[in-house]
Amino acid sequence: MTDRTCPALLVAAPASGQGKTTVTAALARLHAREGRRVRVFKCGPDFLDPMILRRASGQPVYQLDLWMIGEQESRRMLWEAAGEADLILIEGVMGLFDGNPSAADLARRFGVPVMGVIDGSGMAQTFGAMAHGLAHFQPDLPFSGVLGNKVGSARHGEILRDSLPAGMHWYGALPRSEDVTLPSRHLGLVQADELADLDARLDAAADALLASAGATLPAAVSFSGEPRAPEARVLEGVRIGVARDAAFAFLYQANLDVLQSLGAELTFFSPLTDVAMPEVDSLYLPGGYPELHLEALSANASMLGSIRQHQRAGKPILAECGGMLYLSETLTDAEGRTAELVGLVPGQVTMQKRLAALALQEVDLPEGRLRGHTFHHSSMHCELPFLARGECPNYKRTAEAVYRIGRLTASYIHLYFPGNPAAVAALFKP
Repeated sequence: MTDRTCPALLVAAPASGQGKTTVTAALARLHAREGRRVRVFKCGPDFLDPMILRRASGQPVYQLDLWMIGEQESRRMLWEAAGEADLILIEGVMGLFDGNPSAADLARRFGVPVMGVIDGSGMAQTFGAMAHGLAHFQPDLPFSGVLGNKVGSARHGEILRDSLPAGMHWYGALPRSEDVTLPSRHLGLVQADELADLDARLDAAADALLASAGATLPAAVSFSGEPRAPEARVLEGVRIGVARDAAFAFLYQANLDVLQSLGAELTFFSPLTDVAMPEVDSLYLPGGYPELHLEALSANASMLGSIRQHQRAGKPILAECGGMLYLSETLTDAEGRTAELVGLVPGQVTMQKRLAALALQEVDLPEGRLRGHTFHHSSMHCELPFLARGECPNYKRTAEAVYRIGRLTASYIHLYFPGNPAAVAALFKP
């Protein structure tokens, strides 16, 4: 192994909803504008935050997670980034100590200093108590300092700063302003491509950080690692159609990288607007928001027919979460509107007002064991016998079913392909 050094920071918070993504994106945009190459990672499974962070940094965003991705691969990715970047930013997940493993575990494992983002709304000296708690709740945490978010005024920011324990670094403040807020919906942030003014919001947030704390780089961190061994190109010449549009956008960049490293040729298409599938050997239908585009998806009869024909021809299909919903018989949205869809998975799906499942998942398929996660607001009634069920490493309650019909594999689980490229190759190989 060899060592590489690069300034790095893990952006964490006491809880979800404190503004981690806004702050991480603001930092990325600020330093990118300074001419620095910024690499951003997202701790834990997430699709929406990386879309924002990619726009802010101008670079692809990858996941880091000690369970789903694994320590060795997380270490390798950080080492690789340190060789090409001027700054590494990692956005945490949930609260700093939430989950097993947590963002704090990741920071401690790789020695990355933590910046705590605390929503300062309606708060004065208690801000200092929360900062003290984040810094000292667990031993040996490389805690660096805090940033005040949603601050009411310059004077309010000064009060928060002055409340900090002696020696704790103040990273500045972001104002409580609609100009920098990132809007959300039921699965998280609104997708980057749907926000016409996203760049203006990112620049406003970066301007606020620059005015508050400047553009100084954090401390350098030493990362050890070595290159990954090349994959056998067992999908050489295999054409894989990948659905990608406003309805199907929950794609790990790492998944696409693995398919290409295996030799596959990726062809992107839109079930919303294209008249038919491209000529491909295999099909990948990732998650997304089909429930927000029911009318357009249902009305595109030629696309529905071409997907049915692909399955009748015995060609592989992998459908994850929203992709599985699209393949169901009917989907009913949160307002009670129902549409008929592809109909390859014999089931009816109904959107729920509340979260239905959120959990890490590991599943044993005939092709091999894969890890991933599930996160959805819908329930599915399907009488088809399941091929396998996922297992959660933490609370065990969530065990998502995996269905198989011929070469079609469908589930609520979003799989992380780099964990077992050989199994992935077997899923897609004609």
